[in-house]
Amino acid sequence: MNSYTPKLITTLREGYPLSTFRADAVAGLTVAIVALPLAMALGIASGASPDKGLITAVIAGFLISALGGSRVQVGGPTGAFVVVIFNVIAQHGYDGLLIATFLAGFILIAAGVFRLGQMIKFIPHPVVTGFTAGIAVIIASSQIKDFLGLSIAEVPAEFLPKWQAYFAAISSTSWATLGVGAGALGIIVALRRLAPKLPGFLIAVLISSVAVVVLQLPVDTVGSRFPDIPSGLPTPSFPEVSLAKITAVLPSAFTIAFLAGIEALLSAVVADGMTGTRHRSNQELIGQGVANLGSALFGGLPATGAIARTATNIRSGAKTPVAGILHAVFLLLFILFATDLMAFVPMAALAAILFMVAWGMSEYERFIALLRMPNSDRAVLLLTFGLTVLVDLTVAIGVGVTLASLLFMARMAESVEVDASRRQDTDLDSEDVHQRESLPDGVEVFRITGPFFFGVAGELLNTLRRVGQSPRVIILRMRLVPLLDSSGLQALEEFIEQARIAGARVVLSGVQAQPRSMLERVGIGADSAKVDFAADFANAQTLALGLLEGSRPPSP
Repeated sequence: MNSYTPKLITTLREGYPLSTFRADAVAGLTVAIVALPLAMALGIASGASPDKGLITAVIAGFLISALGGSRVQVGGPTGAFVVVIFNVIAQHGYDGLLIATFLAGFILIAAGVFRLGQMIKFIPHPVVTGFTAGIAVIIASSQIKDFLGLSIAEVPAEFLPKWQAYFAAISSTSWATLGVGAGALGIIVALRRLAPKLPGFLIAVLISSVAVVVLQLPVDTVGSRFPDIPSGLPTPSFPEVSLAKITAVLPSAFTIAFLAGIEALLSAVVADGMTGTRHRSNQELIGQGVANLGSALFGGLPATGAIARTATNIRSGAKTPVAGILHAVFLLLFILFATDLMAFVPMAALAAILFMVAWGMSEYERFIALLRMPNSDRAVLLLTFGLTVLVDLTVAIGVGVTLASLLFMARMAESVEVDASRRQDTDLDSEDVHQRESLPDGVEVFRITGPFFFGVAGELLNTLRRVGQSPRVIILRMRLVPLLDSSGLQALEEFIEQARIAGARVVLSGVQAQPRSMLERVGIGADSAKVDFAADFANAQTLALGLLEGSRPPSP
């Protein structure tokens, strides 16, 4: 059960001196300063309001650190959810989003309980890079209106109509708004180059807010866009739930859970690499699930582990999950006592922050590197990217994973060999060299190399058909077959049956544990009358000779 123990408990059991608390407090405050403007910006970009982003950072951030499986993971709203959240709110309203987030929490908990934490390694990199780069393009595109101050009553949700609307309204650009946005963007970029340890997002927001107030610039602010921002945390509540609503938002819930799981585990892996520790993936999923349940109850957004904030936490000296908990506490203090200050923040400054978030998400270096890969990887990358931008994130992930799986299976099928030739394989070990030299007449031998799955199952039957005169004994050498799936098993059963009809006995040589277990499930075990088993090729030859001489006659 150690894999289901939150890291907070583990670290507290190890002892928690005052020096560790001081380090965690400094790191927590630093991350809170970074997360404050970012949570506001992500809340607005998602089609909600800045307070929703802050509520998510407080509630989910606290629960992810308290119950997760990583020492230094920091959670909250992230850019990966922006597209999904925006679409769910547009289609099902904010109540629909809360239900979808709540369901996603249960899905994540179930994934942790059923030990699916290691499944992240099976998501192909071209798919992950394709949809994150696509999300980055969508986030950046959604901020053009606020960055330029365009006069557009309603911006279309679809990518191409959105840009058509931008070009149609380009003449309405507000130069004051553009100046504020460009100034904030310039401050962030300059600080990242010259003083990367300073909180560039917060400094850009403070300077641009002061400039707008002092110069009385005619720009859109958070206060003008959201005049009724509540202060403090709301009372836990939940919208009315019906089977129809659950059915309607269930696909979105799975998408949210998928994204939350992927980003949280990727962030935990990054944290492990930076700290030399090891996270508990299944407990991390459970912590993420509980955090999304809590966020939904308080009216927040979906949440997951945030790679950039986690990295900031580590660089600031965090030692335990207490740092992430304190980051949530500091944000809560802001919500309780300084919410009114949000009204002065220019929308253009938040747009500049989201431009930088999108740039970080794009992973352009990895994207370019994948473009140099083989055509199959390139196709998965570009298809996932294009579908994310032009169609839908759920479709992009589904198609990308499916295509990547099919291409992988095609490559695996090419690597599997059913050898019936008489060639001498000098690159194989002694058991596999000159396999036919000592075979008596009436005995045929095939060697199968590689996993025997549905992509190559038909090759065995084709090989049998290519053999001229039917032998009396057929040896199948399976020492190099690590895996046998249901389709391969069916082909093997059919092979054995066709051999029986032709009057031949099948001997299986060197069968590994997994294929033997699969065979036993369908009644082809060691005591089966259908086949004979041999430990290795030498024993199989001896057994075949006995069958030919009649000491073990083949079945009629």
